Amino acid sequence: MQSQLQQLKSMTTVVADTGDIDAIRQFAPVDATTNPSLLLKASQQERYRPLLLEASEWARSRGGDDQTRLDNMTDKLAVLIGKEILQIVPGRVSTEVDARLSFDTEATIARARKLIALYDEAGISQDRILIKIASTWEGIRAAEVLEREGIHCNLTLLFGFAQAKACADAGVYLISPFVGRILDWHRAHEADADFSGDRDPGVRSVSRIYQYYKQHHYDTVVMGASFRNIGEIQSLAGCDRLTISPALMQELEQSTTPLERRLNPDNAVSDDARASLDETAFRWAMNEDAMATEKLAEGIRNFAADQLRLEKLLAEIQ
Repeated sequence: MQSQLQQLKSMTTVVADTGDIDAIRQFAPVDATTNPSLLLKASQQERYRPLLLEASEWARSRGGDDQTRLDNMTDKLAVLIGKEILQIVPGRVSTEVDARLSFDTEATIARARKLIALYDEAGISQDRILIKIASTWEGIRAAEVLEREGIHCNLTLLFGFAQAKACADAGVYLISPFVGRILDWHRAHEADADFSGDRDPGVRSVSRIYQYYKQHHYDTVVMGASFRNIGEIQSLAGCDRLTISPALMQELEQSTTPLERRLNPDNAVSDDARASLDETAFRWAMNEDAMATEKLAEGIRNFAADQLRLEKLLAEIQ
């Protein structure tokens, strides 16, 4: 009998939500995704010290003021770890733009181009890279420009339906709607509610987006992210992609219970009419969605904080 992880791989592209090379090698995902928090965690492991040293030496050789050197260090480290991951996975790795640029379209575009150039210098073609950008209005506009240049993007920190609609209209390659963080918000605000199974608000959010995209023939890939338990993953079996932590992949690997396909493009039905959002409509929709607004802001702050911790760690490297 196949494990649930193997069953899931037969209907969904499994992506590793980690920068841990050993875990990626163990679970053999197609793609992998990183973020400042995962890079910070990986960088604290002794096996990654040579990469930290290489990033630090490279940045110092480039010169510039202190912040420029730190930016260069973190970007170079992200690319070095991405390159290591790409030696294992057959598909793509997602590399994130500094979260502090989330409200600056032009700066996001420039940083994305820089990351792609660094990968190119490392011998990695851009068709193996996804640039991760927060799903702000400014981030979505940056992704729209980058997609036209052939630089594919992964729009992250996506919590609301308005974000999903705007990303699809912008021609974004892939979105990462979060599941567990949506559940966290609702648990904090409705402590006595039953959020088990299909009642999980994060599962319902991703399912709604998936049905909308398939019903209206959008090409944007839906990749559920940020899971709190394997029940959420099981409820989204059949989604285009799911990015899963090593701990949850281990749980799926240990179970041989038959896994039912829950999402299928052939029978997708959406109650949401296809509609585009201009900036005013987008911002109003986000204003009306307290959960999406709060979790997006919180996610950007947390990624920015981990970016600063990573910079501090790199600055201390000798």
